[in-house]
Amino acid sequence: MDVLLFDLDNTLYPPERELFNLIDVRINRFMTDQVGIPAGAVDALRREYWAAYGVTLQGLIRHHGVDPEAYLHYVHDVDVAARLTTDVELRDMLEALPQRKAVFTNGSTCHADRVLGALGIADQFEQVFDIRIADYLPKPYPQPYQAVLAALGVLAHQCTMVEDSRENLRTAKQLGMTTVLVGAGPTPEFVDLHLPDVRALGAALTPAEAAS
Repeated sequence: MDVLLFDLDNTLYPPERELFNLIDVRINRFMTDQVGIPAGAVDALRREYWAAYGVTLQGLIRHHGVDPEAYLHYVHDVDVAARLTTDVELRDMLEALPQRKAVFTNGSTCHADRVLGALGIADQFEQVFDIRIADYLPKPYPQPYQAVLAALGVLAHQCTMVEDSRENLRTAKQLGMTTVLVGAGPTPEFVDLHLPDVRALGAALTPAEAAS
C-alpha cells in the first residue's frame, strides 16, 4: 500500500472524547435558529437526511436552500481544545509509518486543522480532503473517494482507508481499497482489519510490511 487515508472524527481520537457531541448540538441549533425548522422536527429530519444523503448538510442544501459554507462554519465552531490534547503515542505511531498519509473527512478543513493541531499531529499528513472535494457530496458516495484518488495520483488498490464508519468502508472496499475499521462492534465481511484504537495501526501493519 502506498497511501493511508484517515477519517477524522471518532477515528483519530476516540468517541469517548465526545467532541462530535458538540458538533451535533451546533447542527441542531443551526437547523432551528438559522433555517427555522421547528425543534420538534429536527431529529426526524436529521435521520431522514442521513438515510437519504449520508449527512444532514445534503438534505439542508437540497430541501432548504442552505448555504453549505455558512453551515460548515457554524456547526464546526466548537471548542476543540476543551476535548482534545496532544497525543504523543498517536504521533509516534504515525511518524513511524512509511506510507503517504492524508485525512479524508466529511467535515471541513478548518475543523480538521483544529483537531490535528490539538492532537499535535498536523505535520504528519500531506493533505486534508474535506466535504468540498466533490461539491459537498459526502462519504459514502463514491465521488469524493474518486476525487481524492485523482488528487493524490494513485489507484484505489494502492490505498488503505482507516475509518470508524462501516458504510464509508463499504464504499472504499467496493472501489478496491484495503479497509481498516476503528472502534467497537461487529466486523463486517468487507473490513480487512478491525482495531479497537487507531494507535494500534502501526503494530498491526508491521508484520505485513516486514513480509512484503
